[in-house]
Amino acid sequence: MDKTGWEPVAIEYGEGVIKVLVPPWCDILGMRAFPALKNPEKQIEASLSDPVGGPPVKKLVASFESPPGDLTVAVAVSDNTRPVPYNGEAVDGILLPLLKRLEKAGVKRKHITVIVGTGTHAPTSTRWKKRALGRNIFGRYAVVDHDCTSPDLVSIGKVDGVEVKIDDRFMRAGMRVVTGLVEPHFMAGFSGGRKAVCPGLVNIEATRLFHGGAYTDDPNAASLILQNNPCHEFALEVARRAGVHFSINAVLNNNMRLAGVFAGGLEKAHLEAAKTVGRHALVRADREYDVVLTHGGRVAVNHYQAVKAAYAAAPVVKRGGTVILVSSSSDPEPVGKPEYKKTMAVLKECGIGEYSRLIRSDGWIFTPDQWQAQKWDQFFQKVGSFEGLIYCTTNIGPSELQSLPGRPGYDFIEDGIVSIECMVQNAIDETVQKVLREQKTCTMAYVKDGPYGVPSLSS
Repeated sequence: MDKTGWEPVAIEYGEGVIKVLVPPWCDILGMRAFPALKNPEKQIEASLSDPVGGPPVKKLVASFESPPGDLTVAVAVSDNTRPVPYNGEAVDGILLPLLKRLEKAGVKRKHITVIVGTGTHAPTSTRWKKRALGRNIFGRYAVVDHDCTSPDLVSIGKVDGVEVKIDDRFMRAGMRVVTGLVEPHFMAGFSGGRKAVCPGLVNIEATRLFHGGAYTDDPNAASLILQNNPCHEFALEVARRAGVHFSINAVLNNNMRLAGVFAGGLEKAHLEAAKTVGRHALVRADREYDVVLTHGGRVAVNHYQAVKAAYAAAPVVKRGGTVILVSSSSDPEPVGKPEYKKTMAVLKECGIGEYSRLIRSDGWIFTPDQWQAQKWDQFFQKVGSFEGLIYCTTNIGPSELQSLPGRPGYDFIEDGIVSIECMVQNAIDETVQKVLREQKTCTMAYVKDGPYGVPSLSS
């Protein structure tokens, strides 16, 4: 194929980038320019000093009946599926300034517990904790993982007919703080805020409702939507009942640099962050495309998480079109947990559209991670076939990737040489050639921000 005039694009792959060529008529769909904070340390401190919808840390600590020296504090943080800037050694780390203010207000370090809100995800490794939190936090403060099956979880009563239980270390703390990253979320509208509690710190029964078939099928359970979104409303009610006293959330730009910090009350601070994200994340497109290239960013640590990028690209791909998804899938479990693998096997076996009907039938027994398979099903319903996805990664073995719905990128390697650049380039070349042979013309788009942008047709 004559590739004269083809232009290079950079694709995020894990913590690095790869470069491939795309046709000159490939549209680049990207978020609006979103400058990084020029002085992140100063902005973090300013946010903590003048919080939105609540008092600063010092006043909050002084408001409790317990003397500051006796006050216990639990701080919920996100797990390895969210690139939150926590590292205490970095100038943009949002966690250490918060912890220092707690201690300056009189809280003893031994009374502060950092809880990783894993939800139903696997526990985080010591290696990840060290890297994500840094030596100024890990080893100096107590850091523990949430366990959604623990018998010690504390009940807050029924919400929407389901008994909700929350991590006992969080609920028994005198002061409860949540942290996180606010970005588009394909079910809850936006991540961050109340999601640190639900699903981050809740029991598996609450997750079954939050991620159940009825909630996930609701048209308002989608990116950038909060109003009448059942996932958002359920999580918010749970967090309200848990009694969150303070929050701090980060906003990243399309270069994954800190672009905003929002501290304060649970709801108002999160809403302000969501407004900021919404203004920049929405990506307008004036048509659907035959071929859409996208990537999983740092979110796609495994196949389970990579659906966020595929689902985000769905609005701008034609039915019968192809999405080429580049995903690092570098987690120790690069596909996902055994339950996820089982649900994906069910999806592949029963077929597109049938899976979503099956999990809402009376005889279906809820399976952890079924919600991600449901979102995959919704994506495949848009493209029209399993062949409409080409999944490019070198971190999932060929046989295992072949067992999942979609076409493995290994189909496009040459001479047995496994290179992610060659895999993606060949997938682009062959897909474009195929479309040109079949219909003489081909339209293509590159969603350069992957799961962080939200493409939408202008109509």
